[in-house]
Amino acid sequence: MSIQRLHVGPRLSETAIFNRTVYLAGQIPDDVSQDIVGQTEQVLAHVDRLLAEAGSDKTQILMCQIFLTDINDIGGMNQAWDAWVAAGHTPPRATVQAALANAAWRIEVVVTAAQK
Repeated sequence: MSIQRLHVGPRLSETAIFNRTVYLAGQIPDDVSQDIVGQTEQVLAHVDRLLAEAGSDKTQILMCQIFLTDINDIGGMNQAWDAWVAAGHTPPRATVQAALANAAWRIEVVVTAAQK
């Protein structure tokens, strides 16, 4: 079996697919002027787009890791998450506080999903 990579750059690929499993790189917001709700909505939109390109969707998420620069943002992040996540398909999830590579990012999300 070969590994398929999408959006390959010099440092990372946004997506890798192997054995019908989709691995997404950490997704970050584009507009860092937004609050945690806005940044989370942007990141989840990236997840939707990348999963669709890989033949998957949010109902197929196997595991989600969420990194927040400030754990006190969890309420706003959960507000956006709860509006986005598919009822009956809530994946296993870990949410931790972490220093991210860019101080303006309030959130980074890593997803592993199955293909449909």
